[in-house]
Amino acid sequence: MKVFVTGGAGYIGSISAETLLDAGHEVVVFDNLERGHAEAVDPRAEFVKGDLRDRVGILAAMKAARPDAVMHFAAYALVGESMVSPELYWGNNVVGGLNLAEAMLKLGVDKIVFSSTCATYGMPRRIPMTEDHPQAPANPYGISKLMFENVLIWNEALRGMKPVFLRYFNAAGATGKYGEDHDPESHLIPIVLQTAIGHRKNVVIHGDDYDTPDGTCIRDYVHISDLAQAHLLAIEKGVTGGFNLGNGEGYSVKEVLQAAREVTGREIPAAVGPRRPGDPDRLVACSTKAKEKLGWKPARAELKTIIESAWLWHQAHPRGYSG
Repeated sequence: MKVFVTGGAGYIGSISAETLLDAGHEVVVFDNLERGHAEAVDPRAEFVKGDLRDRVGILAAMKAARPDAVMHFAAYALVGESMVSPELYWGNNVVGGLNLAEAMLKLGVDKIVFSSTCATYGMPRRIPMTEDHPQAPANPYGISKLMFENVLIWNEALRGMKPVFLRYFNAAGATGKYGEDHDPESHLIPIVLQTAIGHRKNVVIHGDDYDTPDGTCIRDYVHISDLAQAHLLAIEKGVTGGFNLGNGEGYSVKEVLQAAREVTGREIPAAVGPRRPGDPDRLVACSTKAKEKLGWKPARAELKTIIESAWLWHQAHPRGYSG
């Protein structure tokens, strides 16, 4: 197939594009490079610089590409930023998504795999979280993703679109070529590894009095290559609807720190800071549906395996792509 990948210069988009290409598909990457990296675009892909907020531009790019399917990653994805500047998230994640869906409908492209998030669920009411968990986002980022899920659901009902939404928990790790490079960085594992390299003084643990065995928050980490494999399966199989992607196992902040110390052989100092508002004690996925309907099976579920892959990439790119 020929797949149009929005946000294909970002972390998850770049590795999903790499996975598509390795599987023999053609890829067109569409990205404005605002938060992505030109160096993260696989050279085997065709690259088109553009912005989803440009309604005319996205239609022209898709008309030229004539794809069979779309993978949609392009979005702002910082919870804290969304609480301060929600209008950015309405404009990019919602309006940009509407422009993409409109272009697809005009050109008769009906298959889309949407990069969604567990943030559409909001605060967990039960653990592990299944796809029928109530969706009550606690921030504009989660709301923006849920809004576009609903756009796709109605386009399926009224226009025959075939959407899949993949709700990630915590993406982590790297491939040999591509890894995680955000500015600012908000994810725990790269922050821990930046501290191991010496670019940060210490890791700040945001609270150690949660209702967990060691007092720190527990999260479900899934290797980026396993995530990308789920996207490949979703594009190749005739399925629609929402799927959780996680390992079904949670690790605390302190467990991540200890595993990283063992992987890197470095001290990685840490200090306890105040809690962040809205942080739940635990976020753990139930991914049974993805395993049964997509045939998805995480191949790199061990925490140390995830951290080792990220550490290799950070050592080769100590300043990220710019370095």
